[in-house]
Amino acid sequence: MAFTASDVKALREKTNVGMMDCKKALQEADGDMDKAVEILREKGLASAAKKAGRIAAGGVIGVYTDASASALVELNCETDFVGKNPDFIALANQIAKTVVEKKPADLDALSAATIADGSVSVADAIQDLFLKIRENLKLRRFALVEGTAVSYIHGGGSVGVLVAFDTDAADKPEFVDMGKNVAMQVAAMSPEYLSQDDISADELAKMKNITIESALNKPESLPKPILMDVIAKTIAAGKWEQKDIDAYEAEKNNKFLFNFLSEEAKAALAETAVAGKDEYVANPIFGKLTDGRINKQIKEICLLDQAFVRTDLFDGTVGGYIGSVAKSLGANITVKSFTRYAKGEGIEKKADDFAAEVASMVK
Repeated sequence: MAFTASDVKALREKTNVGMMDCKKALQEADGDMDKAVEILREKGLASAAKKAGRIAAGGVIGVYTDASASALVELNCETDFVGKNPDFIALANQIAKTVVEKKPADLDALSAATIADGSVSVADAIQDLFLKIRENLKLRRFALVEGTAVSYIHGGGSVGVLVAFDTDAADKPEFVDMGKNVAMQVAAMSPEYLSQDDISADELAKMKNITIESALNKPESLPKPILMDVIAKTIAAGKWEQKDIDAYEAEKNNKFLFNFLSEEAKAALAETAVAGKDEYVANPIFGKLTDGRINKQIKEICLLDQAFVRTDLFDGTVGGYIGSVAKSLGANITVKSFTRYAKGEGIEKKADDFAAEVASMVK
């Protein structure tokens, strides 16, 4: 079957693939347009397989929300240039819409689903874009929230947030503004938990143990009565040189005492403190110190306990801010959960050694 230059142009417009590749595909397909599209896809799959080992840590977080559900999607690529490509961003958002419409159970189900507003599968849509940009693309993860949720996308898709709410004020502009502010808080402050109730007993125990070990290994942070006891025991054990003993006697009332002690003296104090762990942990003064530090950590990692960053709107915790908006609206507002995606987080990026690469080329 013969084909014309117009057919080549039509295939290019349909696939966004280069003119020469389109011409070769039509030649191989004997002018059959549909077969030519399949040939381009197959060749793209082979090319994509060769590039599959290349690290795709760039990309974008796509989002879609309607009245019934909301979704976040992370679509990865290799370079920031492609990550800013309008077609790439549009595809991520289109896949997020697919998540809302099809509610897939996992990534395999999502990849096999027909893409929203299209006729091909999500996997084929990604493959079609690969044919255009020739860069390793990977659909990494997605989150689906059914019911009321507010989304926020930061930095052109570098961070995406969904906050799910249980409320009877979803249609109120004040609620939407509040939800957006809470989502922005999540984006900026990266909380790990919604509230302390979500931290398991094992995690709390681990947090407490780390806090205790940290305090004992940093004697300058210990309460003064305990520090004095540690210093006395260290000196009595002969672990300090005379110069440090003299420095201590001269500066013991100076709040910058540790600036006058040698590194060896500080290490000896830590050794003594750790050795006396059971005794010091049993001391109520030390217990008060560790409880205070743990409570501070909880306020940093739990969303509802975090200090609200928009102090121009509310001076207090995020939970307090939500409560104030609920009160002003005469409504019930509860945060059910939140999801925060940052593109490429946890993906080990390749560190290019240019000098080594050049050296290998001249061998």
